[in-house]
Amino acid sequence: MTRANGDDGDDVARAPWIPGPRRAADDHADLTADPAGAPVEEEPAADPEAEESAAEPEVPVLTHGVLKSLLGAWALSACSPGETQAVEDHLTVCAPCADEALRLRDAVALLHEDRDLDLDPLLRSRVLENCLGRRPARIPVPDWVTPYDAETARLDALLRDIGESEWHAPVRLKWYEEGRIVRRKATVAGVISHLLAVDGLVSAALGLDDPLGTGTPELSPSERTDAFWSGLDRPPNRSIRGPWRDQSHTLIRTVSFAGRGVADLTVTYKDFALPLRDSLLERAFECWVHADDIANAVAYPYAAPSGAHLHGMIDLAARLLPGALANRRRAGLAAPARRLVAAGAPGRSLHLEVEGVGGGHWYIALDSPAALGSPAQAVAQVAMDGVEFCQLVAGHISPEEAAAGQDGDREAIRDVLSAAASLSRL
Repeated sequence: MTRANGDDGDDVARAPWIPGPRRAADDHADLTADPAGAPVEEEPAADPEAEESAAEPEVPVLTHGVLKSLLGAWALSACSPGETQAVEDHLTVCAPCADEALRLRDAVALLHEDRDLDLDPLLRSRVLENCLGRRPARIPVPDWVTPYDAETARLDALLRDIGESEWHAPVRLKWYEEGRIVRRKATVAGVISHLLAVDGLVSAALGLDDPLGTGTPELSPSERTDAFWSGLDRPPNRSIRGPWRDQSHTLIRTVSFAGRGVADLTVTYKDFALPLRDSLLERAFECWVHADDIANAVAYPYAAPSGAHLHGMIDLAARLLPGALANRRRAGLAAPARRLVAAGAPGRSLHLEVEGVGGGHWYIALDSPAALGSPAQAVAQVAMDGVEFCQLVAGHISPEEAAAGQDGDREAIRDVLSAAASLSRL
């Protein structure tokens, strides 16, 4: 390959000549003839020396730095004839400038006023979903950890997209408590700090650092959030994203290398406990719910989890429903269980049919599961959309607002829907 010296003295590769911006067709028209071919009246002959000087503009002698600074104007056809010729002569001997010129010419094409530069608002979601579904993990993440991995990654992508001011956007948190929906105001940064504080329960169970510090008394998720917020010197801001993301990555990495037995490790939430596999599924559910809260606050498009992950979240709620129903009975908030007529007689159940992606069929025991000697008899049926059922479990809608298809024992239906809403919390 031959080389030539540029004006700045550096040796650079010789590049092929690049034609300049194409002129309009009228600039090449023969104005001495009409469309019929007949000659038109010519203008008086001009001075030959003037024509020669107009046809061949004077090319200035410019340094490499000046020529490089003219590339943007050249791409926009804003240079004088002499500057244009000087730039194009330089592009035939300077490979770096030739590459830059091609890049600028492509960029100019994007400035066409008839072209819409706005990207599809769902493009990032589709790309992220495709990557999460196809990209092989560097760490062999167990299947029961993937919902938490996916939901934290999706939330992190949302947080990466929002601006500085949006971290202080108001977010309205909702949950169901004592027969009504409770609301609490927070900010985007406040919601992330809430997730950080409650995920600390899982960290503590694994022997990792707790964001509330060592020696923290046993607190419920709501109490942990209040303790974390009150311990901050100032309202949380976008800097909370780093600790939350690092904590979630550490959790996933630790569990992935811990072996099979770690799935049954107990995580205590003060008033109840879950095995680690269910606890991370519960954390994935809350991460999605609060990510949707944030997305609504900042007008960001956000989709539901994948079908397999949504099915697991619904299944966890269905498995927790008999215990939640029993707790409400002890508090006098639900009808008492019916006594079995004889030993071995079938108990009652409610057929929960969840429709849509991630749906399925579940039979919720209405009487004490320990007393069931044979398959329970379905005395009622409820049909709901999967996302709507999750909104009920999250306390975003009340049992009365749930647009459920209902058939059978109305008392059993009311008790089960109320028990589903009671699973929610801050």
